[in-house]
Amino acid sequence: MVLDNALLAVDGLKATYNHAITALAGVSFTLARGEILALLGANGAGKTTTLKALSNLLPAERGQIVSGSIRFEGLDVARTSPTDLVRAGLVQVLEGRHCFRSLTVEENLVSGGLGRSSSRTEIAEDLEKVYAHFPRLKEKRRALSGLTSGGEQQMTAIGRALMSRPRLLVLDEPSMGLAPIVVQDIFHALRRLNRDEGLSILVAEQNSAVALKYAHRAIILENGVTVLAGDARDLRERDDVKSFYLGQKTVAPAIPALAS
Repeated sequence: MVLDNALLAVDGLKATYNHAITALAGVSFTLARGEILALLGANGAGKTTTLKALSNLLPAERGQIVSGSIRFEGLDVARTSPTDLVRAGLVQVLEGRHCFRSLTVEENLVSGGLGRSSSRTEIAEDLEKVYAHFPRLKEKRRALSGLTSGGEQQMTAIGRALMSRPRLLVLDEPSMGLAPIVVQDIFHALRRLNRDEGLSILVAEQNSAVALKYAHRAIILENGVTVLAGDARDLRERDDVKSFYLGQKTVAPAIPALAS
């Protein structure tokens, strides 16, 4: 199903590595404007490969799109360079909290604005917006990124992406390795960005509990195939989803002991 207001449309995506190893065998989904969409699945399900395909980053890792299509705002992603996709508004935060460790937090943020050739005035305005969403970064703006905490580095990576003024923000495992309270702070900020600025967000997560709490809809991948899609609230309540796809075992009712 392709939504009339779809910002991103992925249809029948199949991908390999080294023309031999199948990574995706049939991924399809759409993301509407102003939506938070969660991409869920176990490790190895194909989430990261899907995200790299969205930003046309697979060729850099000897990956290939074998068939299917990805369209972002009318652009054929496979025929658009990663740089041009960023300029068009598709901005990704890769897994692993990538920061320039020898630069300060603020210098990292500014680099995101420079990537889209922002003016000095635009950079100053965007910095204040990032600091409003992540006050901790303002406190740490003069600190070297390599000396900040994991949570602060993740916030810096997201803030740098926001400096590029994305239309679609794509995040790969933003909760990985972070304390639950930090994860909640980050997802609260993402929901505010979505609610207040209409930012569309695609987030790939193994932490299904937090992803389904904040997303509007969710897609579940298994072995490189889309196996389920639906409203996040509905998926969160389904025992079969929790048990088979999200790794949350349901507890069987206790059997009363027989009287002797």
